[in-house]
Amino acid sequence: MSDGTDRYEVVVIGGGQAGLAIGHYLAEQGRRFLILEQDHDVAPAWRDRWDSITLFTPRRCDSLPGLEFPGEPDGYPRREEVLTYLQRYAAKFDLPIRVGAAARRLSRAAGGEFVIDLDDGRLAADQVVVATGPFQAPRIPAFAAALSADVVQMHSTGYRRPSDLPAGPTLVVGGGNTGYQIAQDLAASRETHLAIGTRQPALPQRLLGRDLFWWLVKTGLIYKSVETRLGQRMSQKETLVGPLPKIAKRLGVISHGRAIEASGRTVTFADGGQLEVDSVVWATGFRYDHSWIDLPIADADGRVKHRRGVTEIAGLYTLGLQWQYNRGSALLGFVKDDAAFIAERIAARAGFAQPADAPATETSEVTTARQGD
Repeated sequence: MSDGTDRYEVVVIGGGQAGLAIGHYLAEQGRRFLILEQDHDVAPAWRDRWDSITLFTPRRCDSLPGLEFPGEPDGYPRREEVLTYLQRYAAKFDLPIRVGAAARRLSRAAGGEFVIDLDDGRLAADQVVVATGPFQAPRIPAFAAALSADVVQMHSTGYRRPSDLPAGPTLVVGGGNTGYQIAQDLAASRETHLAIGTRQPALPQRLLGRDLFWWLVKTGLIYKSVETRLGQRMSQKETLVGPLPKIAKRLGVISHGRAIEASGRTVTFADGGQLEVDSVVWATGFRYDHSWIDLPIADADGRVKHRRGVTEIAGLYTLGLQWQYNRGSALLGFVKDDAAFIAERIAARAGFAQPADAPATETSEVTTARQGD
């Protein structure tokens, strides 16, 4: 390692909600650490969402450690509120964040320290937290390439508002919360269709006068870990929050089965039906991309191998993945629990006192993260 390499106790890769949460705990410990964010500001995943997106968790459940989320506790914040809150959070705690700094390669030197290559240099760290979140590389089916160049198509990450698309028939592909919300956003201005591959059960947004997440916290379901039998069952099935199918139907959104192929301006569905479209929004989720990590962190399917964020590589952690430990692991107001857990492991390793339930060596047995979209 050259003398010009900046060295830290901990480098956190990712300046979203997970990176900020663990940054708060590392600052409390007095660590020399740095948060890297490849975008020009914190929380790019929220900046890249459509204008009208609304969280399905109420403000009372959306706070990171040390700073309450402002506003009516029982209301549901919009995108701009979340961005403002996260920017304020980073400023309030004066977290050391380097923006516009993409981690191009993460490796390990012969002496055991981690090396992070940037466009303009490299960093070294005793420990590293990969907090790049669950929204990494957009997933679009291969048959999308068969659509005519005249058809405007984009992944949900590229969609901002209805005016982004031509006024003709629009197909949203994907029957999750994202697909339904975007279809509803479009329905007032054009003929809108929704292709649903697997129908997901819908949970009520409110029950007996209380928000869904009040009940999940009260009953402890939000904290059921993926290592429990119930947590394993819950992690295998995504759910809609609120009566989204009913709202979509009321707004005139036309539902179809799974989209299976395309040709020219025509999309074909699994039941043989076809639709000519002017535009398509692919709300088809994401795939994990850890190709920049030159270490055996992932399995053959790209899923990180870990136990509650502690990987089998000593000193390397992940944070903010869906179902990293429980239903709240990737949610704004609940990621702090995993962040506190990882921060404790960092402190223990820095003090050379490995926790009894953490992997002791790089070959320790770990579980594979269950990371659904």
